[in-house]
Amino acid sequence: MYKPLECRPDSFQEWYQQGNALCDKGCYQEAVASYDRALEYNRRSYWAWYRKGVALEKLADYQGAIEHYAQAASLKPSNYWSWYQQGCIFSAELAQYEQAIACFSKALVNHPRDYWSLYRIAEAYRQLRNYEQAVLFYHRALELRPHDYWAWYRQGEAFQHWEKWSAAIDSYNSALAIKPGDYWAWYQKGVVYQKLGDLLAAIECYTQALTTEPQSAFTWYQQACCYALLDNYNWAITSLEKAIDLYPEKYLELASSEAIWSQYRNHPGFISLIVNKKAKFGC
Repeated sequence: MYKPLECRPDSFQEWYQQGNALCDKGCYQEAVASYDRALEYNRRSYWAWYRKGVALEKLADYQGAIEHYAQAASLKPSNYWSWYQQGCIFSAELAQYEQAIACFSKALVNHPRDYWSLYRIAEAYRQLRNYEQAVLFYHRALELRPHDYWAWYRQGEAFQHWEKWSAAIDSYNSALAIKPGDYWAWYQKGVVYQKLGDLLAAIECYTQALTTEPQSAFTWYQQACCYALLDNYNWAITSLEKAIDLYPEKYLELASSEAIWSQYRNHPGFISLIVNKKAKFGC
């Protein structure tokens, strides 16, 4: 499993260093065994507990990793890394967002201007649907990194779910100022305008999104719905056909069932489209 030490076999430092070397090579099981031997000689080594936690995390033993990070934190409560790593596992791997917030908050005690802890707290609050708190932490993160695309984009999502439409658009605009061709910011901005009933603005946003991702069936479909609401039959059918060609099972069913298409179902062109596509795709 691990290489027995021939020199100074009772040395904490040698076992610890061997654990680090094995981690660097990606030999995480062997690293864990070495850290165990190191901890037999020094149970109060913050870094041995922490590095064993890292190895366990790499092995997807998330509960074991958390226990070791927590033990490290009990030895050095002011050390940023053990709190931050726990927060990442609680958030990204276990979806335990309240525990994640508690850990990231501990990380911030001695590093109050840490962008990543602030951003991840905001993300945890967004997942908990506490959009007001999420926005507060995105704002704090953006004070530190005002040109960070993801903070602007996720803040836009929080505002959108909070139904703060104007603020959502402002956030997506800030994201697009950083990444002008970003598909998702254009798409979500289109969704907001569609919610507001500004269908021409929504179509413009969807068109921009499709410039980047022309194979996005649901964007074509959303654009088709906007044209249908505007009674623009030709463009509605054109966009609907694009969606059907990309995902026939879903969008043929929606074209046949959703109320937005009821005004077209007796139109010869619409009937021909549905019949021909069903025959082509066997739906």
